[in-house]
Amino acid sequence: MKHSILIFAALTAVAITGCDKKPKDTFVPDSAPPTSSSTAPLPPGHPAINPAGSEMNSSSDAELTQKATVISSQDVPQFTYLEVKQDGQTRWLAASTVAVKKGDVIQFDKGVTMLNFNSKTLNRTFPSITFVNRVTVAKGG
Repeated sequence: MKHSILIFAALTAVAITGCDKKPKDTFVPDSAPPTSSSTAPLPPGHPAINPAGSEMNSSSDAELTQKATVISSQDVPQFTYLEVKQDGQTRWLAASTVAVKKGDVIQFDKGVTMLNFNSKTLNRTFPSITFVNRVTVAKGG
């Protein structure tokens, strides 16, 4: 019986000490995307969030090293999905909402590629899609 009481007391002490510790990582819900001053990490595997009108990674034109031609685009809240042709290959990009049309030549950063990404909004899984921070329509096409 004394042994059980000692074990219970030890477990209680561990539980009480553990409750005083604050979590190291904080999840930021989708309704409040992180701002440039936020240091909270996104959940593992989540693409970077760059709400329209903000420049989290303030890409300059020099960083827009990729170029492609728009085949099609589809806008959803806060994002544009772009089917593009680059170096003779078709690929998909996702970016903050951007006004483009078929045939536009766009420039964009390297971004982060995700495999088998499921878009609940489009009810579709992309075998490969690259999330980019910024897309601009190239001057002079």
